[in-house]
This record gives sequence, C-alpha cells and structure tokens, in this order.
Amino acid sequence: MGEGVHCRGGVVFPPFSCIYMPLPLTPHPQPLQSPLHAPCSFSEVQWHWNGENVLPGGSFAQQGQLLLPRAALSAEGLYSCHDADGLLFSSISLRLGRPPGVPSISCRAPDFENFSCSWTSSVETLLPTCYIATYRKRSQTEDEKRRARNSNMGVCVQFPGWPYSCTVSKSEFWSVYRINVTEVNPLGSNFQLLDFTMQAIIKPDPPEGLRVEPVPTAPRRLRATWEYPVTWAKESYFLLKFRLRYRPVTHSSWSVVETANLSEVITDAVVSLEHVLQVGAKDFLDAGNWSEWSAEARATPTTGLTTTLREETSAIGQPESPAEEPSLAPNPQPIDRSDPTEKVAILVSLGIFAFIVLAAVLVVAILLW
Repeated sequence: MGEGVHCRGGVVFPPFSCIYMPLPLTPHPQPLQSPLHAPCSFSEVQWHWNGENVLPGGSFAQQGQLLLPRAALSAEGLYSCHDADGLLFSSISLRLGRPPGVPSISCRAPDFENFSCSWTSSVETLLPTCYIATYRKRSQTEDEKRRARNSNMGVCVQFPGWPYSCTVSKSEFWSVYRINVTEVNPLGSNFQLLDFTMQAIIKPDPPEGLRVEPVPTAPRRLRATWEYPVTWAKESYFLLKFRLRYRPVTHSSWSVVETANLSEVITDAVVSLEHVLQVGAKDFLDAGNWSEWSAEARATPTTGLTTTLREETSAIGQPESPAEEPSLAPNPQPIDRSDPTEKVAILVSLGIFAFIVLAAVLVVAILLW
C-alpha cells in the first residue's frame, strides 16, 4: 500500500487500495477517459457496482480483474469483488478527475509592510485540491546569494476559509520577492513562480469615511472630506495622494480632480441636482497603482435662495425713507458733461510731456557743462 499525498495543513489524499478484506472506502482517483484495472487475487469473483450486480457500460471482468477501458464520470462509485457465495473480498471507491494545472497568481500590498497573494486554478480537476504557498527574497549580490542558500524559505500564511490566498507580514520595501504556489491533488501537482518588488504591487485600500455637504453661501459648491484607510500607516515618509471623481446622478461622465489633502471643494456642481462622489488613493510618489474607488457619497448643492430671501426679509423690515420732491428751482452748479476717463487720459499725457521736457533740459545742461 503506497503513501498518500500530503498537503500543508493536514490534508491527506489516500492512494489506491485493494486488499483482501473489507476496508473503509478509499478514493481511487483516475484521469478522465483512462482505463482502470482493479484486480482481485481470485479468478472466480463477482464484481458489484454501488451494491448492485451490474457494471457500467463498456466495463467487464476478466480473470478476476475489472476493466474499464474508457472510464467516464458516470462510472464513479463503489466497486467491490465477491466470491461465488457473496463474501466480500475487497472494495474500492472510484473518483475521476484531472491533474492540477498551472495556477495563476496575483499579488498586492495594501501598505509598505505587508503583502498578500491570491490565485486561481487553470484546470477544473473535480478532485479535492490543496495549495502550498511559500516565498523567498530574491538575492541581488553574490553575498546575498551565498546567505540565501542557507536560509529557509518562508511560509505565506493561509487563513481558514480563504484557501486561494495568503499573506506575508513584515516585508521589506526595497526587496525583491519570489512566491511559489503549488497546487496538489491525488493525481499530482503543479506550481507557478512570481517575482515582484513591493513598489510595483503597492495598491492602497480605498479611503474611508467619505462625507459630502453643500457650502451654504455658494450655490455651485460641494465640500468633500475623507480619511486615510486604516490599513495604511500614516507616516511622514509614506503619504498618499487622492483622486476625487464626481458627477450629477443624471449624467454618465465623471469629472476628476487630484489633491494631496483630505478635503476638496467642488466649484462647478450643477445647482439643484444631486451629485455622487467617490475617492481613490495612491502612493504620493506614484509607486504602484491607484486603489479601488471608495463607497459612494451623495449631496445636492444649495440653491442660494435662503440667503436671498433673508436679505429681502431684512429689507422689508426697514422703514422706507421719504421720497424727495423734485425741485423746480434752477441748479446753480454748472453741468459737467466731461467723461472721467478723458480727464485721466489728459492728466497722464501732461505728466508724460513734463517728463520729456525735464529730460531734455537735463541733457542740454550736461552738454553745456
């Protein structure tokens, strides 16, 4: 009896088993559409399938052996061999599937100290599958390579309930990492390697706490505020910049502004229309990628009618000054029909002329001297 296939975390896939006494069911994986030879050591035996004295189409028994030349999914089940009196010699549970394919890996760092990787299988194996995820820092110099030969690779930690992802903590920002994800099932294993730098996979989580409110005295303005994502340590040397997008709910196109602040005032909002806003984040020095957009926030700019009505109400409450009666007496002051602009032009011309005369007098005086 051979050994099972072990995966990190205690998962065990038992191998094929055919012995001469009743045993607990032991799955027997077979590649799809491949022949199955299930021997029994006695030539005169009867084979049962799922407790019935009947076999799947295309299968037959020969000298104690059960042959399934073209095993298909419909042939899965429990096979047992019995003697002429019905005594059970052995049993086997047939499972069919495919060997693992090469996993597809992607990695992301929500900050400069931790990264996580996720993967998907490229083949639907139809069999129990587990994954082994490890990582190692890539060596850059000969000295580092020499030290790396004696260092153990680290385990990318997989959490219960998340079989297709893992996390590495306390990573180094300037290091190059190689992650290895190996897919294992009872028919074999396959793996994929991925090299990356922390700078390349930085992608913050979306900003949090987005709030939007109208500016009371400005009919076309909205004020938006937000906070750093809790997963990003706000250090003086690792800052974020932000991208705010907004649009009226009736429009499909977005307007976008960038800022390094935690607030922004929109000055071109459409009066009386509700607006939807979202904010994203990225490393201030442009490392990595923009975050996903935050949850939406909505607000409607003020119409400005409140201020106007208040001013009109104040004006109504004040007593009106008595209207002046027109006077029939002639005005002793002469009527000045000149244009103020014309007066300014005349004064400027006189000043320029005086300057030219003064300059000419100085030049003559210097020549005579």
